[in-house]
Amino acid sequence: MSQKGQLLDQKSLRSVIGKSADWNELVKDCIAFANATGGRLLLGIEDGQDAPPAGQQIPTDLTDTIRRKIAERSVNVAVLPDVVTAANGGQYINLAVPRAIAVASTTDGRYFLRVADQSKPVTGDDVLRLAAERAALPWETQTTLQVPRSATDPDKLGKLMNALRASDRVKPSVKEKSDDELLDHYQLAQGGYLAQLGILCLGQQHQRAQLTTAPVIQFIKYDERGQKVNKLVWDDHTLNPMELIEAVWLGVPDFREHYELPDGLYRQNVPAFDEVVVRELLVNALVHRPYTQRGDIFLNLHPDRLEVVNPGPLPLGVTPQNVLHTTVRRNEHLARLFHDLKLMEREGSGFDKIFEVLLSQGRPAPDLIETHDRVQVTVRRRILKPEVIDFIAKADQTYQLTQRERIALGLLAQHDAMTARELANVLELPSVEALQPWIKRLLEWDLIQSAGRTQATRYFVDPGLLRHLDFAGETTLKRIEPHRLAALILEDLKRYPESAIGDIRQRIGSEIHPKQVKRALDGLIEKGEVRFAGDKRWRRYWAVS
Repeated sequence: MSQKGQLLDQKSLRSVIGKSADWNELVKDCIAFANATGGRLLLGIEDGQDAPPAGQQIPTDLTDTIRRKIAERSVNVAVLPDVVTAANGGQYINLAVPRAIAVASTTDGRYFLRVADQSKPVTGDDVLRLAAERAALPWETQTTLQVPRSATDPDKLGKLMNALRASDRVKPSVKEKSDDELLDHYQLAQGGYLAQLGILCLGQQHQRAQLTTAPVIQFIKYDERGQKVNKLVWDDHTLNPMELIEAVWLGVPDFREHYELPDGLYRQNVPAFDEVVVRELLVNALVHRPYTQRGDIFLNLHPDRLEVVNPGPLPLGVTPQNVLHTTVRRNEHLARLFHDLKLMEREGSGFDKIFEVLLSQGRPAPDLIETHDRVQVTVRRRILKPEVIDFIAKADQTYQLTQRERIALGLLAQHDAMTARELANVLELPSVEALQPWIKRLLEWDLIQSAGRTQATRYFVDPGLLRHLDFAGETTLKRIEPHRLAALILEDLKRYPESAIGDIRQRIGSEIHPKQVKRALDGLIEKGEVRFAGDKRWRRYWAVS
């Protein structure tokens, strides 16, 4: 999900002028932005447009009216309306909504939060979570330990400053700042003291230990019987979060194991656990954990899987069902620092990257489980289909696929065939219509094919393309054409009359979806080629001779 939906929205001028004005809807969006990270509303630009209507003029008193109407209907919401003239001469209002110091709500006690491109209501226990996560002073900027800004670890300070100045994500004007100015710029210090974020990243060992919630990572290896066979712990607080990622990756020898897979006359090495996946999981665990809650990060390595367990629930607004499409940053300043150091993407694409890498390596998608006090991500070690690796690589080289297309193609290559509804569910999409950006070009290039209509549409990888790329996939009946399926059923009934639908499916191919068999039977009955007797589970079928 782009930051445009998370931080920016557009509304027609009709929403704030005349009888059609919907002030409650405007207030809801302002509250949602204020409870998240702030944002902007462009009033006077229609959805889907980049500019206001040419010649549009903003009434002189409208900005004051907006301030008054929002203040009357909300609590802890500040707005800064500004009239802007576009290149085409039309005017619109840039309504800036800063992040609220305290929890924002309507005057009648309703709460909203900006999640992706929607303003979601906050209800029940989530109101308490919102209040806890939206403290008046974020933990990152607090200076309760009173550590002087001059008491930083010189080695860590030098490494961080050099890394920021070498990053192409940092603006030249920021690189020109002095070390002290960079500390202020990244909220690492406040006044004469280091902020808690500064202590976490630049403090000395004893200072970091005083934070009480500084991250501790435990790696535990289990054998086939579930017995512990190895344990590594990073709990002495000598390393900051950036150094922890490198230390864990280099310190666990199991992460550098490889499989050897045949590749023509040669053999290719595939990592047991891809470095990109492991690093992304560690970054997510360190950046998105609640630093107001104690708890260690666990890396549980089993013979067939790696489990990463992080204390605390997902950020408010993020669920296992929308994690691919939702961006909510719990620790804003730490996320910004990691982004500028090129350790993560701020757009919430880390989990997308994990999906992409795992699927392109013939592995299952990651499993995400959330409970009231922890989040667990599981990635599988086993490669289900080694042939997918070569297929995705060659397809990407030929067509320059986007990340979404690689994910969709990897899923379909692993599953042989999936219905539109099944594919939308795996991709956590709200409807089958939302599949288009993922598969439209794949269909145009004939990389994948479809059969059926609407939600019953089945998508599968083009068999001709698989042969062209020497893709040695298994034979399957999942994508059998309807007329061939009907002929197969008719032949089966001639040999085995008085059969139940389950028996027919078991004999002709259990991988065929039951609904496909039922539709084929209904079609044969309409044509008079098959008759039946009984109802529901007792129904039996005969071929008409």
